[in-house]
Amino acid sequence: MEISILVLLITFMVLLALNVPISISIGVATLLTMLFTIDVQPALVTIAQRMASGINSFALLAIPFFILSGILMGRGGIAHRLIEFAKVFFGMLPGGLAFVNIISCTLFGAISGSAVAATSAIGGFMVPAMKKEGYDKNFSAAVTVTSSTTGLLIPPSNILIVYSLASGGVSIAALFIAGYLPGILLMLGLMVACGIYAKIKRFPVGKRMSLREAAKKTLDAIPSLFLIVLVIGGIIGGYVTATEASVIAVLYSLLLSVVFYREVKVKELPSILIKSVETTAIVMLLIGTSSAMSWILSYENIPQAISTALITLSDNPILILLIINLVLLVVGIFMDMTPAVLIFTPIFLPVVTELGMSPLHFGIMMVLNLCIGLCTPPVGSVLFVGCGIAKTTIAQMVRPLLPMYFAMFVVLLMVTYIPWVSEALPRYFGLIQ
Repeated sequence: MEISILVLLITFMVLLALNVPISISIGVATLLTMLFTIDVQPALVTIAQRMASGINSFALLAIPFFILSGILMGRGGIAHRLIEFAKVFFGMLPGGLAFVNIISCTLFGAISGSAVAATSAIGGFMVPAMKKEGYDKNFSAAVTVTSSTTGLLIPPSNILIVYSLASGGVSIAALFIAGYLPGILLMLGLMVACGIYAKIKRFPVGKRMSLREAAKKTLDAIPSLFLIVLVIGGIIGGYVTATEASVIAVLYSLLLSVVFYREVKVKELPSILIKSVETTAIVMLLIGTSSAMSWILSYENIPQAISTALITLSDNPILILLIINLVLLVVGIFMDMTPAVLIFTPIFLPVVTELGMSPLHFGIMMVLNLCIGLCTPPVGSVLFVGCGIAKTTIAQMVRPLLPMYFAMFVVLLMVTYIPWVSEALPRYFGLIQ
């Protein structure tokens, strides 16, 4: 057991250090470990079976559709309208453009389900606009990068669908509803951090809009915001499953982008479909290889060993949950969210359930924790997109990122130790007991 796990860890870390794509790193490390554990032919058959069974799930059908609807929304002029809508309420405040940035990223992330899409779409507008108004570009990029992660908690969220698969069937509808309060808390926490930072730096105050202009911009944004109502309302009402809701999201996004806003031309649709297929293939390969790695860890009884070690270490739930959070924070720095959820859910879920934490509560805690990893080097994909948009470096962004990290960590602790934050809405709508 010890030798095979050492092979897994060493191979995986070496491949990551060589900048091998994480899905390939996971697959190769898993295969080598299986070769040490079982014979060659059974190892090859087993890894193929585990990868195939890992993506053989009806719930996962929602992911390609939500990816396609997110790309349509990203190219359909939604970002600009959401920015103008946010300006109506926050543009006139000190540091108002920072608030507008956070609200816009939250709304767009919730509509598209992608932090990277929110960063590129909103950041492409907001970072130059904030720079023009006298904001530091590094601060502008830091705001965009951290606030774009809120959309991974507020549904529709692909990573919550992946967690449902990894946890053995936690209701996707319950997870979607559970993400709202933590997502809003994260948004408010970042706004507080930005407000304090803006006061210290004396950032400019925006102009107040006329009532007529505010009404126009609000009406213009309503069709985009209605997607959230359409998708989540259908799921809560029991009219559609998450997979069926994802198809509705594609049809509505297509109608909005091509017919209503006319920002996407019919001739652009093939390239959009190809992009969505490429993204889906990457995600599914990650899910397949991560499922295989999760199986070999279970085969070697690693989850049970870690569970026993943590319970032996302390019987204090507060301390154990803090340790799990710290481990996940480190994991998030080096690993993408999808494999992290698939690999570490089977390891930590038995531990937290023994402590009395519900699988739903743990799922929200885990996703929020890994959201922080998207904003941290060296594997923070959202961070690199933000650096590219602002034409800056990670080193220059570290200082304005620190108060954002602090705000995110405070919210993480609230979500961890206050179950009500995650469970209140699902319980209200009768999705959990």
